[in-house]
Amino acid sequence: MKHLHTKPLLSAALCALLMPAAVFAQPVLDNQADDPRPRGWDLTQKIEAATYASHRSAENKARDQYRHPIGTLSFFGLTDDMTVLEIWPGSGWYTDILAPVLHDNGKLIVASYDPNLPEQPDYRYQLHNELMGKFSGNPQVFGKVKAIAWSDPKTQSLNAAGQVDMVLTFRNIHGWISDGLAEAVFADFNEVLKPGGRLGIVQHRAPAGADAKTSIEQGYVPEATVIALANAAGFSLLAKSEVNANLKDDHEHPEGVWTLPPSLRLGDSNRDEYLRIGESDRMTLLFIKGEVTDGWDLTMRNQQVDHPASMP
Repeated sequence: MKHLHTKPLLSAALCALLMPAAVFAQPVLDNQADDPRPRGWDLTQKIEAATYASHRSAENKARDQYRHPIGTLSFFGLTDDMTVLEIWPGSGWYTDILAPVLHDNGKLIVASYDPNLPEQPDYRYQLHNELMGKFSGNPQVFGKVKAIAWSDPKTQSLNAAGQVDMVLTFRNIHGWISDGLAEAVFADFNEVLKPGGRLGIVQHRAPAGADAKTSIEQGYVPEATVIALANAAGFSLLAKSEVNANLKDDHEHPEGVWTLPPSLRLGDSNRDEYLRIGESDRMTLLFIKGEVTDGWDLTMRNQQVDHPASMP
């Protein structure tokens, strides 16, 4: 798909964002003055500390039982010295956790909806404004996060070849497929990643063998469809996890995934039942740019990965 934007301009802008920045003198996580943990403590604990930090709202923390952020980010192999690009973060649910983990040694860039585009759904403007408000309202946590506007293909591309260690996207692929953008989006992901860089995906999952066109209208995507899109863009599947699986979700709901929390589109109709089911069944896939080389232990990587503290 031909892009309708000027990639060199964004390439320069994104490259500027990736230049080394001064490290804040003060720590980000809560109560570190009294923190007994030594420097260099286990990274999973650092993800855990960010997950339970006080800057996260009680509403967002209540969703940890469905989204398993500690297990998910540990599975993706996040390290605190990476340059990470989060695609369409919404109001910043995962950004709340990524920002403090990457604050001292890494860099977090978020590609949010372009607020200058007309004829977008209203929720995009709302979520973008919430995200910008979050950043300006808490500079201690979010002061080093860089935001770019990205609504491919109508605005700028992610083009800054080989600058990013990891691209993360959560529950966005059904929309890109519906809009006919998925191939271009995955190509952008490949271009921006360094050789051997990682692509981490969480997406509402249709049952195996489901008709892709029908399921995508309901917000669910067959796992095979996502893998095929990634393969066509030059990625290899490195591992998959069932950390975000939900066996209670039978994938048959009047308003698709939006029937379930957090949307609860039907309001009070069968609300207790949908709350009992919880959030949607989701695939959790890890890809690598290029071919899988000798030395990767896929046997271990294909096991369910989670951390007890991220469970209900």
